Amino acid sequence: MSNFAYERLHSNLQHLKLDTIESIVDNYLEIAAKDGKTTLEVLDYLIDQEKQIKENTARERKMRLAMFPVHKRLEDFDLDFQPSIDQMVISDLASLRFVRNAENLVLLGPPGVGKSHLAIAMGIEAVNAGFKVYFVNAGALVEGLKSANLKGILEKKLKFLAKYDMLIIDEMGNLPFDSEGAHCFFQLVSRRYEKSSMIFTSNKSYGEWGEIFHDHVIAAAILDRILHHCTTVNIKGESYRLKERRKHGLTTMQK
Repeated sequence: MSNFAYERLHSNLQHLKLDTIESIVDNYLEIAAKDGKTTLEVLDYLIDQEKQIKENTARERKMRLAMFPVHKRLEDFDLDFQPSIDQMVISDLASLRFVRNAENLVLLGPPGVGKSHLAIAMGIEAVNAGFKVYFVNAGALVEGLKSANLKGILEKKLKFLAKYDMLIIDEMGNLPFDSEGAHCFFQLVSRRYEKSSMIFTSNKSYGEWGEIFHDHVIAAAILDRILHHCTTVNIKGESYRLKERRKHGLTTMQK
């Protein structure tokens, strides 16, 4: 290879931002020449390495932007401890068909039964599959929507949230929403309706969602959109946290 061709190759690789190929091409060309690799085999290897690095970088970036509070995996969820959960349903959800179909998932149950674990784990599966995911606490989400509405930039905030393939809203019902918050939340749900997926975790039954929004009419309108294309997983088991406390002998004896 002439010096001119060599310099132009590296210059073009840098210009095209093919950084992985640019960093390994010299070494690999020497190895390929010794091993008698064909031109097609050389190109295939170099391009595949570039693709893998770019995919890994993109996945790591999406994982950071998802704002998961902790890293939870599906394989770490103890389904045997929660017999109320249908394992076939979880397997189907893990296929992410519901995300591709812009459907929703609602995880209901008392505190500590693993709702957030499952929601985060589904989110991580989605990121690994190439989807854009965003995790947010329900209270923080509504306060952010209200703040945006006050500043006159609610539409901008809704567009930001609409770009995610999956929006995970954790702890619905831990804190009630006021009228403004309820109406902002309704706009968010309406914007995403039949376009992209949402996952909700809540310790309130659907019959109690009217209390969350302080308005049974708007609660019904929100639920109508959420539940139109939705899987509900109602977890009725014991708290994992209580299980761990018992395991370490930390529970208080009842008199």
